[in-house]
Amino acid sequence: MLATSLVTLALAAAWEIKCRSWGYAPTLNDTPDLWAMRRNAVKPDSVVIIGDSRAWFDLDLDEVERGLGSRPVQLAIPGSCAYPVLADLADDKSFHGTVICSVVPIMFFAPGGPPVQNSMDAINRRRAQTVAQKASNEIGMFLEEHIAFLKEDDLTLGELLNRLPIPNRAGALVGPPLPPYFETEDRERRARMAPQCAIPGPLQDRVKYGWLPLFTPPPLPTYIPRDVFLGGMAQAVEARFRDAASAVHRIRARGGKVVFVRFPVSGELRKLEDQATPRTGRWDRLLKDTGAPGIYFTDYPELASFTCPEWSHLSASDSVEFTHLLVPHLRQAIGSAL
Repeated sequence: MLATSLVTLALAAAWEIKCRSWGYAPTLNDTPDLWAMRRNAVKPDSVVIIGDSRAWFDLDLDEVERGLGSRPVQLAIPGSCAYPVLADLADDKSFHGTVICSVVPIMFFAPGGPPVQNSMDAINRRRAQTVAQKASNEIGMFLEEHIAFLKEDDLTLGELLNRLPIPNRAGALVGPPLPPYFETEDRERRARMAPQCAIPGPLQDRVKYGWLPLFTPPPLPTYIPRDVFLGGMAQAVEARFRDAASAVHRIRARGGKVVFVRFPVSGELRKLEDQATPRTGRWDRLLKDTGAPGIYFTDYPELASFTCPEWSHLSASDSVEFTHLLVPHLRQAIGSAL
């Protein structure tokens, strides 16, 4: 037993040293359990942040609290569609607070797949979470705050195997790889871009050039006629407009408020998003159908002046300054969201 313990400790220490040499550092994993913990912190009159990873990275909780007078609850989920969380808050009849909702149209209007599933995994975890899972989350957070190799999205055996360069082949298309670890996160789910990603270098390039294949729609399925498939997609988008409007109206009927925000995006990714989902299409109609105010970063020179180092998110320092400049517009939008 003693020999086994010593060997295990030595191997763990060696793996920890190796992972730190790759640039990994102790920080929390963004798990459905951590999301459920923060969702349980939502009070009837809370300010709640929902949406995708841009709201997760780009909003500084201290600046939002300083500007709005209430500590916000961070419920944005990276790689997710915001609608399921919006609907979850709308279904919570006790909630009459303020929702700040990030909108990346490609993801907000996703009819299914990983963006919707990522949100549903978090919501379902909260609904069915056991005492053992809550205890496991507390233990896990303590360990993750001290050990660098506990990165479930990067350093587990399964994830390492997924990095093997398997090419596309007949009958099997390999999806584009997800971005690597490039953030820190605390118990309030406040994310910060890692310093190595904020400066030019291998990590920034790996993240930056990974967005384009992830945001490029896959080829149309060959087993469904093209017009049938596109018609089904159009119906799904129409349903999302109706469902989002219903969710917003239910929150507002209780005295709550919803503000949509389009956060900065840069470089080739901005060109791709603008081409795939022009502002005059889904963004403008979302505001019209829901009756909710919106803040589009390009409408304000002070917000449009920020550049995302890896095209999709702001650096840690820029997120503070951006939030400071965004808060006056949030106050005005919240005041108009009657």
